[in-house]
Amino acid sequence: MDFLARQRKLRERLSKSRIDALLVSHLPNIRYLCGFSGSTGLLLVEADRSVFFTDFRYDTQVHDEVKAAKIVIGRKSALELLAEFLSRSRKHRNVGIEAEHFTVANRKRLQKSLPSRVRLKDIASMVEGLRLVKDEQEIARIRDAVNLGARLFDRALQVLREGVRESEVAAEMELLARRSGAEAMSFPTIIASGERSALPHGRASSQGIPSGGFVVCDFGVILASYCSDETRTVWVGPVTDQARQVYQAVREAQQAAIDAVRPGRMLGEVDAAARKVLQQAGLKQYFTHSTGHGVGLEIHEAPRVAEGQKDLLRPGMVITIEPGVYFPGKWGVRVEDMVVVTASGCQVLTPTSKEFLAI
Repeated sequence: MDFLARQRKLRERLSKSRIDALLVSHLPNIRYLCGFSGSTGLLLVEADRSVFFTDFRYDTQVHDEVKAAKIVIGRKSALELLAEFLSRSRKHRNVGIEAEHFTVANRKRLQKSLPSRVRLKDIASMVEGLRLVKDEQEIARIRDAVNLGARLFDRALQVLREGVRESEVAAEMELLARRSGAEAMSFPTIIASGERSALPHGRASSQGIPSGGFVVCDFGVILASYCSDETRTVWVGPVTDQARQVYQAVREAQQAAIDAVRPGRMLGEVDAAARKVLQQAGLKQYFTHSTGHGVGLEIHEAPRVAEGQKDLLRPGMVITIEPGVYFPGKWGVRVEDMVVVTASGCQVLTPTSKEFLAI
C-alpha cells in the first residue's frame, strides 16, 4: 500500500482548510494512512510529516507495521504523549480532530493538557473522503475476501436443514472462515429462519430452523484487513407460489439496482431503481432499509446507497446492493452482492448463484 501517496492526498485537503494538522483517532483511518493494525494509537498528520503515538505494549508491532510516519512510544498513554508533543511545538495553533470518532471525554482531557494557544477544531470525514475510492490493491484484497466469503455459503448449504439450530449453521461457516485464513468475521453471522427471517439483522440464535419459510444468510469475512459482505436467502420445506414470486421480485429489484450503477449516477438513483421494481410488485412498503453501503476496511462505510443521496458514483467505489422485503411474523427475503464501479458501469464481485433454492 502506498501510504505516502495517501498522506499526500490528505495534506492537499489540509492545505485548503484552516487547520495546521489533523489528529486521526479512528483506527481504520490510521490503518489506511500508515498501516498500524493495533487497538491503541493516534496519528498526527502535519503539513510536512506524520507522527504516530502509542504506548510501549506496541513497540514491536509499530516498528513492523507503521510506514511513512515518525514513531513516538512511551510508558504514558498515546493521548498524553500527543499532548506533550503539541505543548512543546510552536507551530500548532489549530489542530483538527475527527468529530465523529474522538470522544467528548478525550477532547476535554486533551484540551485541558494543552496550552491556550492550541485549539481543537472539529473536522468531519476528511480521511473517509479519501477512502471512498479504492485503488487496485484494495480492490484485489476485497475481491479475495469476497471469494473466501462465498465459500462459506457452500458450507452453509451442506448443514442447513429443518431442525438444525441457526447457531450451528453459523458456527460451521465461521469455522471454515478461520481455517481458510480469515482474520475475523466482518460482523456476527446472520442466520435468520422462519419468522426471524423478517428481522433484517436477525443474528443466529439457538432456534431450530423450521419448515415452510425462508432462511436469510448474511455473512462476511475480514481478509488482509478488508471486509466482504454477502446475503443469500433459501427456502426450507414445500415451496409456495408466494415464496417464489416474492423471491423473484427481490432478485429483479437487485438486478435493476446493479444495472443502474455507473459513474456519474447519483446514489439515490440506484436506490430508486430497486424500489421501483418492488413498487410494481406491490412490495415497496416491505422494503425497510437502504439499498446498500460502501465496504472496505470497515463493513459499513461511505457511501450510502439510499433514498435522496445525491453524491455521485465514481470508478473504484465498492458498494453492496441488497434490497429485501420483510413480512413481520411471517418471513423475509434479501439478496446481496458486492460490486465495484468501473469506468463504464460496474462489476459484480460476488460469485454465488442467485437462483431460487429450496432445501
